[in-house]
This record gives sequence, structure tokens and C-alpha cells, in this order.
Amino acid sequence: MGTASLLESEEGAPVKSTEMKKKGKQVKATTKASDIAVDLKVKAATNPKQKRGRSGSSEDAAVLRKMPKRAASCANFKSKPVRLSDKSDTIESKKVQVVEEEIAALSLIPGPDHPRPNRRLTDFIFHDADGKPQPVEMVEVDDMFISGIILPLEKTSEKETGVQCEGFGRIEDWSISGYEDGSPVIWVSTDLADYDCVKPATSYKKLFDLFYEKAHACVEVYKKLSKSSGGNPDLSLDELLASLVRSMSGSKNFPHGASIRDLIISWGGFIYQQLVGLDDAPNSIDKPFAELPVLDALRDESKKNEEFEGVKIPFGGSMNAPLKIGDGEKVNKSNGSKPTADEDEDMKLARVLQEQENWQSMRQKKRQRPATSSSKLYIQINEDEISNDYPLPAYYKTSVEETDEYILFDYLDEFDMIDPDDLPKSMLHNWSLYNCDSRLISLELLPMKPCEDIDVTVFGSGRMTTDDGSGFCFDDEPSSASGSSSAAQNEDGIPIYLSAIKEWKIEFGSSMVFISIRTDMAWYRLGKPSKQYAPWYQTVLKTARLAIAIITLLKEQTRASKLSFAEVIKRLSEFEKSHPAHISSNPVNVERYVVVHGQIILQQFAEFPDVTIRKSAFVSGLEGKMLERHHTKWTVKKKKIETKQANMNPRAAMGPLISKQKAMPATTTRLINRIWGEFYSNYSPEEVKEGDSLDMKKDEEDEEDEPEENEQEECEEPEDENTTLPLQEPEKPQSASKEKKTRGSKTDIKWVGKVVGKTTDGKALYKEVVIRGEVVALGSSVMVEASDSEEGSIYYVEYFFEDSDSRKFVHGRLMLRGCETVLGNIASEREVFLTNDCMDFELEDVIQTVLVQIRTLPWGHEHRKANANFDKMDRAKAEDRKNKGLPVEFYCKSLYWPQKGAFISLQTDKMGLGNGTCYSCKIMEDDKKTKVFEVNESKTGFTYLATEYGVDDFVYVGPHHFDSDERANETHKGGRNVGLKAYVICQLLQIESPKTSKRVDPQSVMVQVRRFYRPDDLSADKAYRSDIQEVYYSEEMHKLSVSAIEGKCEVRRKNDLSSFDSTYIVDNVFFCERLYVPDKGSLNQLPVNIKLSPPKENFVNEAAIRKRKGKSKEGEDDIDMTDNQKSSASKNRLATLDIFAGCGGLSEGLQKAGAAVTKWAIEYEEPAGDAFKLNHPDALAFVHNCNVILRAVMTVCGDTDDCISTSEAEEMAAKLAEDEIKNLPRPGEVDFINGGPPCQGFSGMNRFNQSTWSKVQCEMILAFLSFAEYFRPKYFLLENVRNFVSFNKGQTFRLALASLLAMGYQVRFGILEAGAFGVSQSRKRAFIWAASPEEILPEWPEPMHVFASPELKVTLNHNKQYAAVRSTASGAPFRAITVRDTIGDLPAVGNGASATTIEYKNEPVSWFQKRIRGDASVLTDHISKEMNELNVIRCQRIPKCPGADWRDLPAEKVKLSTGQMVDLIPWCLPNTAKRHNQWKGLFGRLDWEGNFPTSITDPQPMGKVGMCFHPDQDRILTVRECARSQGFPDGYKFSGNIQHKHKQIGNAVPPPLAYALGRKLKEAVEAKQKQ
Repeated sequence: MGTASLLESEEGAPVKSTEMKKKGKQVKATTKASDIAVDLKVKAATNPKQKRGRSGSSEDAAVLRKMPKRAASCANFKSKPVRLSDKSDTIESKKVQVVEEEIAALSLIPGPDHPRPNRRLTDFIFHDADGKPQPVEMVEVDDMFISGIILPLEKTSEKETGVQCEGFGRIEDWSISGYEDGSPVIWVSTDLADYDCVKPATSYKKLFDLFYEKAHACVEVYKKLSKSSGGNPDLSLDELLASLVRSMSGSKNFPHGASIRDLIISWGGFIYQQLVGLDDAPNSIDKPFAELPVLDALRDESKKNEEFEGVKIPFGGSMNAPLKIGDGEKVNKSNGSKPTADEDEDMKLARVLQEQENWQSMRQKKRQRPATSSSKLYIQINEDEISNDYPLPAYYKTSVEETDEYILFDYLDEFDMIDPDDLPKSMLHNWSLYNCDSRLISLELLPMKPCEDIDVTVFGSGRMTTDDGSGFCFDDEPSSASGSSSAAQNEDGIPIYLSAIKEWKIEFGSSMVFISIRTDMAWYRLGKPSKQYAPWYQTVLKTARLAIAIITLLKEQTRASKLSFAEVIKRLSEFEKSHPAHISSNPVNVERYVVVHGQIILQQFAEFPDVTIRKSAFVSGLEGKMLERHHTKWTVKKKKIETKQANMNPRAAMGPLISKQKAMPATTTRLINRIWGEFYSNYSPEEVKEGDSLDMKKDEEDEEDEPEENEQEECEEPEDENTTLPLQEPEKPQSASKEKKTRGSKTDIKWVGKVVGKTTDGKALYKEVVIRGEVVALGSSVMVEASDSEEGSIYYVEYFFEDSDSRKFVHGRLMLRGCETVLGNIASEREVFLTNDCMDFELEDVIQTVLVQIRTLPWGHEHRKANANFDKMDRAKAEDRKNKGLPVEFYCKSLYWPQKGAFISLQTDKMGLGNGTCYSCKIMEDDKKTKVFEVNESKTGFTYLATEYGVDDFVYVGPHHFDSDERANETHKGGRNVGLKAYVICQLLQIESPKTSKRVDPQSVMVQVRRFYRPDDLSADKAYRSDIQEVYYSEEMHKLSVSAIEGKCEVRRKNDLSSFDSTYIVDNVFFCERLYVPDKGSLNQLPVNIKLSPPKENFVNEAAIRKRKGKSKEGEDDIDMTDNQKSSASKNRLATLDIFAGCGGLSEGLQKAGAAVTKWAIEYEEPAGDAFKLNHPDALAFVHNCNVILRAVMTVCGDTDDCISTSEAEEMAAKLAEDEIKNLPRPGEVDFINGGPPCQGFSGMNRFNQSTWSKVQCEMILAFLSFAEYFRPKYFLLENVRNFVSFNKGQTFRLALASLLAMGYQVRFGILEAGAFGVSQSRKRAFIWAASPEEILPEWPEPMHVFASPELKVTLNHNKQYAAVRSTASGAPFRAITVRDTIGDLPAVGNGASATTIEYKNEPVSWFQKRIRGDASVLTDHISKEMNELNVIRCQRIPKCPGADWRDLPAEKVKLSTGQMVDLIPWCLPNTAKRHNQWKGLFGRLDWEGNFPTSITDPQPMGKVGMCFHPDQDRILTVRECARSQGFPDGYKFSGNIQHKHKQIGNAVPPPLAYALGRKLKEAVEAKQKQ
């Protein structure tokens, strides 16, 4: 084939090289939104080419191969063909066909050729004209060429040969794709073709790895920021970098010890340009990347680093410069002058070479952090110079028993070295610092940077907790903490003493100062100091204020450099005594203070974002003055922390002190201990210690080592997310006979016995067959060669048959190894899982038989020990077989159903019947039937998506078919639902099939409908004042296609509602009493002749019906009806044990659903336990450690041999009162266990989730699972934050699944959004259902309310994902519940309101208010946290409009009652906003028509969720308002002080969500009873 014919288009015109860049088109229904498909038409030629990505030969195939989003390409190319020298030894050669010319190679390799040829490239090297390998980006600087093997674009077989080409044309272009797929694809282009770079040559891999990781970083950033891929474009730079470090930490290409964070920052410009280049993609639903502040911040940080390292490269002139996109139009979002072409090329070359040098140096482990000359030395002050600024000497004294820091962080022993930045982070309250003599010592004596030869040692003590976001406010008194929770923190936390402190730092956020210290074990953010140490801390805070005042002085100058050191000192001396930074009126005294405390001031300047401030004359003058005083100079050297030595804290000499509040390791059963212990022992080099809660017997330790994977990750829970990758159907293996050699002649395969029957199509059935001497029977398993696995695929034999050509077949169901399921590396290597994927294959394709035992063990707590003994013998037998070299004997207990996120018990009575039927085939056929669309002959009804519809039925229609998208551009998190619409309710009137076409499908068949209006269609006020179930009849008609229908509902008369007084809505039922006239906007009484849905009274007794109609009998009251209902419902209720019960939100919803009755509850915290008792007086609530309770139960039942616990738990269990022991639940009494193990360790709201406290909380899941293992209830429900599924790289989640499966449970997992179930709050929660093999596993509830949340997906394996329920952002049966719906009726209260009981004053208005009030006659807990004076003023000045926050404050000063003048806008916010996502939400006000942010345990304007101000009132939300946002009825009681009450609410499961889960549980129980 010649050049012309190869490159000509169908019209005969030559295809230009730039046309490749124009290929990017979005193709609906065939490609993902961001992928670019290519219209590759098959040419009518002698050797026709197949469309790209087509799996078959049909020209109508819809599946196209994804093509790159062209984000970058190089420009200004020259034309210079070249051939490699024959002497070059840099190019690898293989035994493949070698050709000289590229065009000849293309003609030998089939593939899509229109509009340009597309092939794969492997074993490639990019090199210059001399044959020397070069980095990929040298393409932009010099002529570059390829040597490599060309393969077809689509993989055709495992063993591909390809064609080696040694005469490629020059590389004209490169680009990156794969953004939506999550894996980068590198493309290069010559004049003739485009190449997918699959694998570099071995000798070129090191050069290519750098570019691949940069492309990988681009894809990861895209995923984090693209809404269409589930990302959050509003992330701050720190949040983005943290998530990138987690997602990219597993890459094998990164050099050992390299800082991923630093690399990402250094690539910031490159990443910015690639993503900005995607903005031109058609039909993109994403916000343009060029408008994202976080990308600007990343680019600027990268540029700043270049300047910092001394590489003065203009941004536009770097290799990150604007590159050609599409037809060559440049995208240039950067500011500044454009460099010349020569400068551009030089800078690119410098950058490429520098990056390559850095990359190689990192591989050699010689990379060091860059440092400026000024940062290489640390100037240390002398103690005698600052002594006058501190109190007289004193010594640290305490009566509290403190725990050694080393004991709490013992898990860090597994790391030989660890980067200081990777240490866990916690808070330290009530703290003091002292030296080796226990004398209180100033923090200033300690370096603010790690140094080589420190001659001072500082220790500390305090109470350690998780981070609560508190610090010190400059506007408060020095001795008071900003966080209102700090006072309470003195009572909480673990008392500890620290090892030697190595460095400390000051950070700023708004008017807050955050001071942190670091030991070799952890970082600690300092909260409120102890009273004893407070005077030593005041000087540090005073100096911090002084530094801020100096920065403010410099910022007020037109040029900061104008103010010299002396001038600054003079101005500081002029401050009045009322000024917070006043030192003295004498300039000499001011200079002395500034110089001797200079290290604090210099550190704050070094962190300030404005370079003119950082390099001002004042800074250089201060450094000079400090040197003049002959302060000690230490060399700054940041290094990794080596294995720790003994803790030299003087407190250690007082003996081993164990805290009374020291967290207790989990009490476990041996099964749970073995499952978790084996995994972590195999994945950690640490030896198992005596007494550890994860001890194992020697005979349980002989498992094969697995790859080490022990890093924990920080988990984030972004507020805004969008749909990620859809769940991919499992690929079915193709018949191996087409791709492998026959293993023997067909005579080696013989039937055993006679024909036993025929299939439905007449094929003969057999029971057994002999394959190469092995007998294979029904119900056995065989292995078939698989194209995607070296091990082969295992199939369960359903039946054998022979076709008319005498070919022998088997119909089998695929069995997946555990590692191929969501369990991943947690799964046992011997366990396989049956699936619903089945296929026919020839018996000659069978490689061998496989031993698979279909295992069903007896169920129940009474069989635990027998099953445990069987398991132990089975594992010993397997180990023996392994030692003897015998084949693995697999076992199968469950069916894996990834499309439903579940493991189901095997239905053995429907397996291996040999009658020509397959249960999996039936399931697939039934699934196909649900997609069948049929219209009946009379055209009065049709079947659509397995639902039958008829004329006069009521249906849901997507709102977009009636109204344009009115959703406002979201400017704040609380306004996410504004503009979203519920489904439109219509009545079917007529069905019209197309007359001119035989085609009958949902798109072509039209229906005429009558529209019913909702109150929210009229106005927001009407919606607020109306019932959420009310609709209005109208005469408005519409004609729609059947495809517009979303579901079926009912519209009745109001008196016909069966559950009108229900607090929660779970039925698709509405009522209509009015007729709406859209033209007039009038509402009239509905005529009696209007036909609606008939009433259904199945679930209401006759007395209730009579009462609703006003015909109740004398003496028949509500109590009688309630008693009757309770007596009938209680029979089916499950006796429930609620663990980690909190205040009882989960129990509240489950009980109201009629599914469960909580008889026992366990809660560790006394205030929460008291609250549970107040609301569930009939339950036996144990306010105790669950580890102690489990130990006590197992001891009473005589099962201590199966209980692994600490001696402390054993002692405490023995001390339980006799009445408590008597009331403990016993195995056989508990039907249902539910609860949420402490979630702070998993929650994205807790950034510091690697702390010891969180680590121990995470261990509580072991105790929780052990309760289930010991009691073996019928049902089990685990609740946790959504990041539970990804915490610890998903290992905790998978271990929980594996544990339940090992017990024999059926399991279902998923993530739900509480906002879609009737609360006005974004709250995503992960759940795991478990049901015994004898029960029916509950389904997920249907989300009923509109809520702006994506499909919340769980990653399974091989990038497949599963969503438990659909997203309701595009519509749902009911509208979203708003803030006004929730709290609009509550009376006004002021800042710090403290009256726990007040009158309502107003009648309830909204549907939600009427139901949430219930029978409450007075309002309780309408109390608010008190803010200081300045924050009250700020709150008063925040506009009362949606989305208002600190950015709406005027830039002015205000006068406090003390006479002090302070800035209304916290001084640091504007200066750091760009790096911190504009500090969105700080001092934020709620939107009446929006929703609440995620409820947290301590609402405060400077906290993690800063949007906590009332929409109209100048205060923080009250306890009752937060409770309503969670769906707690007004009669629900909370206990303790205001902090305790907020904590109880923030940790609870919303009762409406629990109710929805309970309804599904009840359905499962009732369905089982009917069976």
C-alpha cells in the first residue's frame, strides 16, 4: 500500500497531520463524557480495516476505542527524516519481522486507518538523530524519532509478534488520554500514524517512567477535580495534595523515599496546562479547569518552588508552556509577558534536563530537600537574654497518671525510618513543657527547625485527643482558647508524657494561631496550656502578635522595602499601650525584644505568601542584629526519623504509669483474632508480641507471605461529589479452543453412560464424561484457559450436552478466586465464589479438573465450636497437601453478585441438576425480560422496565421534560439542592404507537398525560406551608415518549391515605384535594367526579379507618389502637443488641420501622449512655466498655478458652455487679446486632486519623465483629462514615467482609446519602448488612427525596464499581427538605442561649415541622454555644443571604467594649485564601432554601464546618436545630452539657435513614415467614 492510498480519506483528500487533534468528540451512550472517539469508517478495500475498538464485524458496533483528550502538543517542528545507525546498541531487538519504512510496517499490521492509522507501540525507544535515547518531552526541543514494535490497536491474542520498524518518521506530537478511565495513555504521532505507547523497551524504561508518572498525576488531578468523575472542584490545594499522595503512593515507578507531594508541586505547571487544555472538550459538564482556584494555586506553588530552587524559568517559557490543542489554537491562561521562541526552547531544554537529573538522583537516594542559604543555618537565642520576659523558675507537678508516648505509638515500630511529615497528628490539651530536671521551660529555647546538634532538650505532658480545630485567637485574652470545647478537653483525652521535642512551628488561619510541636512519634497541635504553664506561653503568643503587627505595617506601605529595620522599631515604639502588640515606648527596649525573640518573628515571615514581605529590608536587618548578638548557629538538617530510642522524659523514671483512660485493645473471639491477625502479621515485619490482642497460636501462623501493605491513608469526605465510573459487567472468558492448541484428540473425551435427557432445543444430555483419563461429573469443577489470567478460569459444571455435529460441550458457571472479588488480597487463597456468569465451551477446552468442595456448614451459635474445629482441621489438611505438592483443594460457600454488592448463600438445590437448565441463565433471562417493552393489543397498557402501566395510572416523569434546569450555580455547600426538582406526577390518558413504523420501543411510543402540579411548582412559600404529599389536579395535557416515565405512584383523596400520620415517608402515595388553573394561578376545590387511585386499607385496622372518618365507636381511643398495633407487630420484631449505641439514633429508626426492639445497648461514654436510657427506658443499657461486656458474657457462658482479651478487661469483667451480669444477653437470645464502631478514625472530617486514639477506635471493629461471631444473630448491621470503605487502603472494610463471610453470613455492602431519605443534611454513610444463610438478605431502601449527591460507589476490583442506590440529583418522588422546613418554626434565641426548656411560641408550618414535633408540648435544648464579642460582631455583619461568609465582611476595624480596635476581617484570611479554597464557609450563614452541612460534634465558625450561623439570627445553631437536621423528633432527649449534646447528635445515625433500613429489614423478615 502506498503513501497516498494509506492517508487518503474516503473523499480522496489527504488527511493532514493536524486532523488527529480534531478527533475529540463526545459520543453519547458509546463513550464516557471525557473520552474522545474517532469516526473510523471501514474502507471498501481488498483488506478492509475494522472500526477502532470493535469486537465484532458489524459496522454498527457501538463500542469505540477511547481516544485521547488532546491536552498538549508541541509546536514549531522541522522536517527531517532520519534512520537509526546500524551501530546503535540502544535499541532492543526481538525475533520479529523487521522493516525499514514506517509505511510498510503499517501496511503489515491491521488496524483502523480512517481518518489516520492507529496502532499500538511496544518495546519502543524515543531517541534523537544520533540514536541516543531522550526523554519524551525533548520532542518539544529537538527532532525525535522512534524505534519499536508496531502492534494492532486492539489486542488479538496473548502472544503477539508485531513488526519491528527502524525507520519511523520524526515524532510530530504527543498527548495524554485516559482521564475518565483513570489510567494514563500516552500517544505519539508521526506524519503517518498515531501510536498508543504501551510498553517501553527495558533500557528506556527509566527515561519513560518520569513522563508516565507526570501523565499519571494529570489523570489523578482530573479525577479529584472533575465532577463528571466524582471529583470536587472546590478542593483546597492542601486537600488536593493529600488525596494525590494517597492515590499515587502505590506507584512502583516512584523512587524509594521520594516525596510525592514535592513531585506533584514541581509538576504543577505541567498539570495545569494539560487540564486547561481539556476545557475545549465539547459537551463537558465540568467547570472549566482554567477557573479552578486550586489549579491556579498548584501552578503558582510550582512557580514559587522554581524560584526557591534558583531556577528562574518564566512560567510561559517552561516546558509547561501553552501548547497547541485541537487545530493549533494556543491555550494560555497565565499572566505575564510571553517569552521569545528562542527563550522558550532554551527554557524547555533546561527544564527537561533538570527534571531528568532530579529524577535520577532520587533513584540513587541522594535527593535532598532544596534550601535557600538563609534556611541552611538556624540562629538560636540564648536563655539568659529572654529570661526577663518569663516568670521565675518553677517545676512541673501533676498527680495524674500519665502514659508513655512510646506505648501509645508502638505501631510505628514497624517502620525503620519515617518522614516527619508522615507522622500521625493529634491535639494536646492542658499541657506543660519542661526540661530533664522537670523545670518549666520556654518553647522558644527549642529550634523551630530540626537541627543536627541541639544542645537543649525539652519534654512535655498533656492530654492527647483527636484534632478539634481549636487554636488561639488573637482577639481573645492570651490565656483563653478559641475553641469553646477546650475547657471540656481537660476532662477528656489520654494523659501522656512526651519524648524529646525536636521542632515546633506556628501556623495561621484567620485570626487564629496554631502552634504545633513534634517528637519522633507524632505531631501535636497545642490547645489550652495548663494553668501552671500559661505564664510561660504568654510571651510566645505576644511575640506572634508582634510579628503580625509588623507584617501589617509592611503591607500598608506601597513598597515594603521602604521600611528599614530601624524604622519598623520606631513605629512599634509608637504603639499605644492598648495596642495588642505594644512592647514599650522606648525604641531600645523594643529592639531588644524583637531581636531576642527573633526566631518566632522570622519564622512567621518565612511562611508569609507575599515574597516582598518575606524579602523585605526588615528581615535582613533582623537577621543581622541577631548575628551581632553572637547567637548560636546550628545547621538545619531535616532527616528521616530512625527507630526510636528509650524515652528520656523524667516522668519515665517514676515507673510505668498507665492512664486510667488508656484505650483498651479489643476483646475478640479466636476466629476474628485469626483473620485479622494473620493478615497484619503477613503484611507487617513486626514480630507478634506476647499479650497482644492479635496473638496467634503457632499452628495458625503458617500462611504464605503476602506483599507488604501497611500504610494508612488520610480519608477525606468532600461535600461535593459526582458520579464516577459506572459498574462494568464482568467479562466472560471466550472459548479457549479458538486460541490454544488442542490438548489431545477428541477420542480422549468419552461420555460415560447413556443419554439422560435432552435440552429444550433437542441436544442430548449426559451425566459424566472422561477427559484424558479423568472422570468429570455433574457438580464438579474444571479449569479452562483464560485470556486474562495465567492460572485459568474455574467453572462449575451445570450440565453436559452434545450438539448435532457430535461436538461435546459443558455448560458451566464461572467461579472467581477470592482475590478477583471485592475482598482482594484479604481473601483465602483456597476460597472461590460462584457467580451468575455462565457459558458453553467444548470439553476439549478443559485443561484439567479442579477440586472444589461445595461447603455448607450447620448454622447457629451452638455449632460454633464444631465449625471452628472443622475449619482448623481443614486448614491443617490444606497445609499438608501443599507441603506434599498436591493440587490445591478449593472450597465454595457463597455466590458473589457484584452488580448487587453482595455475597449470597448458595442455592445448592438449583445447582448441577444436569437437566439442561441453569439457574444463572434463568436470572439473566429474567433480567432481559425486565428490559422488554411491550404494548398490549388494545393499547390500553404497556410493560416498561418490569412494571405494568395502564390508562388512568399515575406515573413519575423526569422534571427536565417540563422545566429547564433552574438550578443555580452553586456558590456554597449549603445551597446544593437549590433549583433541583422532584419528579412530575402525571396521569396516563392515552397510548399512541407509531403508525408508519413497525418499531415499537420506549422512544417511539408516545403517551398523553395529564400533569399534576406540586406546591413547589407554585412558589417556595407555598411548598413550605403545604404537605409534601399534596399535589394539584390540572387540565394541562402533554405528549411524551414512554422513555420519559421514571416509575409508578398513586394519587388518592386525603381521607384515603393509609399512613397519613407517619413521621417518615416510604410509599409512593400522594393526595389531591385541589384543582390548579395555571393560567389564572388559582386553586379550587377538586370536583367529586374526578377519578383518582382507589384507597388501599391493607395495613390499617378498622378502628383507625373509622377514627379518621370521624366514626369511631365510644370508648375506642388512640391507646387501644396503638396497643393492638404493637401486639401484632411485636411478634415479628427482632430482639436487638445495639453496640456503640450513642444516644440511640439507629435504634430509634429501626424500632419505628417495626423491624426491631432494642433490648440491650452498650455505650462507653456516660452522657451518651444516659441519653440512650432516657429515650429507650425499656432497654437494658450498659454504660461500659464493650470489651469488658464481651469478656463478661463469654466468661458467664464458659467460653473463656475462645476469648482473647487483656488482663484489664478480665479484671473489670470480674468486678461487674451481679445484677449487671444477670442482665447480660446470652447467645440464642439476640436476633439482631447493630451499631457503628467509633468513626473518627475513618471520617474525612478528621484529618488526623493516624493518631493513636483513632487507631484504637479503629480496633473497636474487631470487638464489634466478635460480638457477631459469638452471638451469631440472624441479622447484623454495621454503620460507619463513607470513608470506612477506603480507610487503610480499603483493608479494614475488606477484613470486615471477610470476617462475616468466614462466620457463614450472607453480606451486602453499600453507601447511602441521608439527605435522600428525608433529612436536610448531607451525610454519607457506609453500611454492611449481614444475614444468616437461613434468612433473606435485606435490600437497600429506595431514596425518596431529591438531593444533590452522586451515585456513591464502592470500588470492587479491576476498576469495577458498585452503587447501592441511584442518585436523586435528577429527580425523586419528593422534593428536598430545606433548612426552612426543618427549623423555620423555632423561636428566636440569642448568642449563648442557655434555657433548656422554653415555649414553642409558633405553630408548626411545614410538613416536616408538624411531624418532627410529634406530641412535644414544650421545646427543649434550644440552646446555643456562646461566642466571644468579636465573633458576635462578625456574625452580625455577615449578610443574611444565601452563601454569605467571611468574604462578605467589610474591610474595616471595629471597637470592642474594652476600647481595643481590631480588624473585622481576620487578617490572615485574605492572604491565605487562595491556598485554602478561599476559606469557604468560615463564619458561614445557612441558606433557608438550602441544606445543612454535615452535622459535626462541635459546631463553631472557625471549625471544620464553619457554616454554622443561623440564616436570620446572629448566633450558632442550637442543639435542637442540629438535632432536627439529623431527623431527631423534638421529644428526643439528650444528656450532659452543651458539648456533650452536640457530640451525641454529630455521632448519631439519622433516624429517618435508620427507619428506611428498618423497613427493608422488616420486609426481609416477613418474606422469610411467608416462605
